[in-house]
Amino acid sequence: MQILIVEDDSLHRSYLRDAVNAALPECKVIFEADNGMIGERMARDHKSAHIVMDLQMQTRNGIEAARTIWKERPDTRILFWSNYSDEAYVRGVARIVPDGAAFGYVLKSASEERLKLALRSIFIEAQCVIDREVRGMQQKSLGQAKGVNDIEYEILIDVALGLTDRAIAARRNISLRSVQNRLQQLYEKLGVYQTSGDGRDGRFNLRARAVAVALMRKLINYNGLERSEVELNEWLGGD
Repeated sequence: MQILIVEDDSLHRSYLRDAVNAALPECKVIFEADNGMIGERMARDHKSAHIVMDLQMQTRNGIEAARTIWKERPDTRILFWSNYSDEAYVRGVARIVPDGAAFGYVLKSASEERLKLALRSIFIEAQCVIDREVRGMQQKSLGQAKGVNDIEYEILIDVALGLTDRAIAARRNISLRSVQNRLQQLYEKLGVYQTSGDGRDGRFNLRARAVAVALMRKLINYNGLERSEVELNEWLGGD
């Protein structure tokens, strides 16, 4: 067995290396990369390697690196090891996992024993392992307990990118009325509402307010918007 550690912090790489050696005596070789771009290249060079991946890295983050790796080799087993349980990161991972892939999401705050258990579960038993805190956020992301569902989330991203209702309808291939209805549902779920003010239209621009609340609640983040901007430009280029 070969393991590739992709982590930009040298102390964290050392910690992961020790955890892998302790949890996986079957592992014969450990490779290391200090950013996602190098991680992609090393995953390509060492095709049998399983991967432990940080999410937030300079040069290329873990979600983008994993997307490329899974596109080239969908059966790769990846354990995401992250500081973040934010919904934006959970959704970012959920969007790119291939069907049937064994993967995990463990927080860096988890105990060493929890990390070792995750390593064996994913890389030996091919089971998916999600930290309880992350799983709660994941369930919310899937639309439970007043969570924002996938189409509402896509519309929220499009609003954050500045698209009009008509442009959103065209991009998502839904009706204008559907976009407007989904926006109203988003406002309700985010607790965004108009307050009376001096002017006839109240105090808030509801679209801008929804984006602000989503950012504060960590439903969206810079990395996700950066990725979505690339996708938007690809869509615009295809018109």
